Amino acid sequence: MQQNDIYTPPMDPLEVLHEDLEVLVVNKPAGLLSVPGKTPDLADCLLTRVEVAFPTARLVHRLDRDTSGVMVFGLTAHAQRHLGAQFEARKTKKTYVARVVGQLEPKEGEVDLPLIVDWPNRPRQMVCHETGKPSLTEYKVMRSNQDETRVKLFPKTGRSHQLRVHMLALGHPILGDPLYAPETAAGFERMMLHAEELRFSHPESGRGIRVRAKTPF
Repeated sequence: MQQNDIYTPPMDPLEVLHEDLEVLVVNKPAGLLSVPGKTPDLADCLLTRVEVAFPTARLVHRLDRDTSGVMVFGLTAHAQRHLGAQFEARKTKKTYVARVVGQLEPKEGEVDLPLIVDWPNRPRQMVCHETGKPSLTEYKVMRSNQDETRVKLFPKTGRSHQLRVHMLALGHPILGDPLYAPETAAGFERMMLHAEELRFSHPESGRGIRVRAKTPF
């Protein structure tokens, strides 16, 4: 699906991965906005769907429209603040799975490239060593062949489109990405990026919570 195509979000039922008095974690389907867009045709999103079932739900972070996987919401103002502070201080641990173009070498490493919005081409982001914000991604190859690589990605910062631009910068864009690898988009039913696991501290008890959503590709 290209960025300028008609928005036709999937109608999957809400999949709750974890729920208690403070925290809600759900599995966001690919193709669904995390929050409403700027026009009425982009009103349908994960947040509004969650609010139907959980009226007190509050946004903590977001995933790109074409990314699927684990998303956490606070169910109280305290939980939202506490969780938001963990993301801000980089105390959460995030694991993504992606399928990327070509054979990624070496088998593990890190991408340390500063990112900033590509203003004339927004929402695209780009690497900029002068004005970009520090952005760090670690990766570990799961398996690969000449055509593609399945890789685990561990973002240490939370910049917009970070994983997508970092993989592109390595010369291995994410398959099916309509923005950064449009030449591959027609061959895939979705972008091959999934937020597989999120670890955070519970805002009330302080204990570690680990939530996973199985990779659907």
